[in-house]
Amino acid sequence: MTSSSMTSAAHRLDFLPWEYGGASLAERERQLERQRGLTGSVELAADAYVAESAAVFCEVLRMGERSYIAAHAYVTGEIQLGADTTINPFTAVRGKVTLGDGVRIGAHTSILAFNHGTTPDRPIHQQPHSSQGITVGDDVWIGSNAVILDGVTIGPHSIIGAGAVVTKNVDPWSVVAGNPARKLRDRRHPKPAAPVGLAERAATFANKARGQVDALLARCFEDGRFVDQPGGEAAVRPWCDAIEIADLLVRRAPAGHSTEDLVSRLRSAEVSVLDGPGSYHVLCVGYALQLLGSGFEHPISVDLNTDQFDELPWARNAWSAGAAIDSVGTAIARNLKDHGDSSMLFTLMGWLTTRADPETGMWGQPHPDDGWLQVVNGFYRLTRGTYAQYGLPLPYPEAAIRTLLVHSQDQRVFTGDGFNACNVLDVIHPLWLAGKQTDYGRAEGRQWAERMLAAILDRWVDNAGFAFAPDGTDARAIPGLQGTEMWLAIIWLLTDYLGFSDVLGYRPRGVHRPEPLITLTR
Repeated sequence: MTSSSMTSAAHRLDFLPWEYGGASLAERERQLERQRGLTGSVELAADAYVAESAAVFCEVLRMGERSYIAAHAYVTGEIQLGADTTINPFTAVRGKVTLGDGVRIGAHTSILAFNHGTTPDRPIHQQPHSSQGITVGDDVWIGSNAVILDGVTIGPHSIIGAGAVVTKNVDPWSVVAGNPARKLRDRRHPKPAAPVGLAERAATFANKARGQVDALLARCFEDGRFVDQPGGEAAVRPWCDAIEIADLLVRRAPAGHSTEDLVSRLRSAEVSVLDGPGSYHVLCVGYALQLLGSGFEHPISVDLNTDQFDELPWARNAWSAGAAIDSVGTAIARNLKDHGDSSMLFTLMGWLTTRADPETGMWGQPHPDDGWLQVVNGFYRLTRGTYAQYGLPLPYPEAAIRTLLVHSQDQRVFTGDGFNACNVLDVIHPLWLAGKQTDYGRAEGRQWAERMLAAILDRWVDNAGFAFAPDGTDARAIPGLQGTEMWLAIIWLLTDYLGFSDVLGYRPRGVHRPEPLITLTR
């Protein structure tokens, strides 16, 4: 083998060290030479591999059978790797770190078993270092770009999600993710299978809805404008609902309408925050424009102060208060996304953090007349426009779930006129959102979600869609664009919470999209 071909083979093994088992004699001799050049107290199994390009400067290095350190890893301190444990490319492992057997560490991860002091009496570069050490148990998978901080112990059989920042101990068998990392579930408790027949019903429904989208939109287009229901009044929201429905089901603008004309119409809509019809236009117009590949021409005015937030009707009309915060949060997100303007963002999020009730997870208190209805509905609007839209964790997810589950048992809310799109959406979205942080209350939440899904799938009216309140006694029981847009999103949230949203073949991209509009770095 020539010198250049040996160098090429070594470079390949640096990035694909699991191929070392089939290495040639020359490649093994080159690896032994690499290992002999390591400094400190070194004990390596015969088939361990250390990439030539890795920066390995350890006082102590122990590597078990079939373990490896891959290309451009940065490894220092007192490091112990069990058998079948792998440090993948560009990963930093520093300090006193003990890794068990069968630990897989994704690329670009940082495992940092030391810290700086932070006392105010001296500059950071003069602060003393401290080190408690990091221990990772057997059979652990750490996803790429994760960060494990000093003092952490990760229990065996756990999974650390990509990008997680682990600041506290992780129990055995845990699946954790997020910044800071939170437990999502126990690996020994797999997601339950979909209820017999419910997934099939959902798939059949979605296929039917796709085939009828043009007919239901045409039904609500009269005299050159979209209306919510036949004979309805002119308004901005039906245009937005029509755009969302078409995008959701067939990924295009409503048939017969040009993108340019739709954008022009929407940009003429009144937009405001806190109150009035313009406050919902911040949501529906903003997302409809985004679906059309456009946006607001100018920043939305959010020149507010926290006194105005405190003056909202939290005591008796928390839904209205939460809706106002939703409009403010969405306006800030739009300004940041479209114009790079983050004014009021940290003021708003700081106010929310200090006002959240740690006992209920909510903003506002229940009332004897309607229980938790106002508070829960306000919680949905508030968190949709802020925590969900910015990709931030809820401050008290388990407390919020407890409150939501209590509310879900209130039969006044989910029967008759109460079985409507707002009331169901205002529970499933918060359950879905909090469920990204914790599995608390999942079994009870699933039972409620199954009941709601089973109840709504048969309420689709051919070529007309969904009524806002299918069992109602007034005009809200007539199918229309608002009911159709909302229930389509609700069905996605229900099925995703239950684990089978893929059968629908659609995913919301508008007001009820699951992805954040803006992801804040923390």
